[in-house]
Amino acid sequence: MTDLHPSDRLHHMDHLRALAMLAGVLFHAALAYSPLMHGFWPLADRQASAGVDAVVWGMHLVRMPLFFLVAGFFAAWVLARRGGTALARQRVRRILVPFLVAWPLVWWAMSASTQWAALNVQHPSPLLAMIRPWLLMADAPSPPPGTAHLWFLYYLLLFGVLHWVARTLGLARIGEWLVARHPAWLLLGLPLLLVPALAFVSAPHPAPESLVPQFWAIAFYGAFYAWGVQLHERPAWLDRCSALAPWLLVGSSAFYLAFLWRLAAEPPGIAQATASWPVAALEACLAVWLTALCLLAGRRWLARPNAVLRYLAQAAYWTYLAHLPVLFVLQYLLMDLAWPWPFKYLAAVAGTLAVCLLGYQALVRHTRLRRFVG
Repeated sequence: MTDLHPSDRLHHMDHLRALAMLAGVLFHAALAYSPLMHGFWPLADRQASAGVDAVVWGMHLVRMPLFFLVAGFFAAWVLARRGGTALARQRVRRILVPFLVAWPLVWWAMSASTQWAALNVQHPSPLLAMIRPWLLMADAPSPPPGTAHLWFLYYLLLFGVLHWVARTLGLARIGEWLVARHPAWLLLGLPLLLVPALAFVSAPHPAPESLVPQFWAIAFYGAFYAWGVQLHERPAWLDRCSALAPWLLVGSSAFYLAFLWRLAAEPPGIAQATASWPVAALEACLAVWLTALCLLAGRRWLARPNAVLRYLAQAAYWTYLAHLPVLFVLQYLLMDLAWPWPFKYLAAVAGTLAVCLLGYQALVRHTRLRRFVG
């Protein structure tokens, strides 16, 4: 969520941001066909596939950590080049204002589509079926407000404050100590710091959508934001880490298979309100190692200018804001169709991206909104 002068573009970071945005659309659309999420996700379709769970949870473990790392990196970039006042103004313009404007619109759009679906869809998800009688009550209470998928902006604002506090009080010493040493220290030490946070919630870890900041989310995502800040200060860390890429790939593959095995044995629910310590340890290692692999792959293969990825990076913020309300409408409309689930999935992804990118082109790219969400 940062402005860059064209001559200062960090292509691999921009391109990673674009791919993380695409992964968000792919991930949220896939949840409709996830057996693990069938009882929890309002868009859950009557068709599901175990193959979806085999893929999406790896995406889940790396997508938002990578987003927060990139955000921390660019926050340090602005701070180093323009100073703290410029960073504060940029946070207000690029995060606070879009959050305050988009939050009620997103909440209303998703609530309205869900209420319509609960009353009209003939093959509702278990969650929609549970909501329907509640909506038919004469004095049905309103659901408590949450941040929906805008929790990312909510926590970026919080991390902006914590970043300032850490700089003022000199509290960044642990991160500086880890990054200054051999990369194995961070790749093994950071997961150890994250395990208690992930053991505090269910696995796969949920989105922290509450308006009350969640300790586990501050600790977990804040660590990746801090990693991004340190990576800006010591860019040579990736050079030293590259020799470990084969080990990270092998370790991540083995740990991901173990994670899927434990998810099958410990599915989220009342009986598993929090993750076991072994599962939390697997999540922590995978989040750190997969993020490091993404950084190394991005620097190696995405460092050159690419017109398509640059356009997607420019549209990423708008797409992030708009994609979930659009996806809700499309997947609710697809619920009663008898199409095979892969066709429904492709239709939902293509339709969501088309609406979001057309909206970016028409409403943002050549208007004053570009300064806020372009």
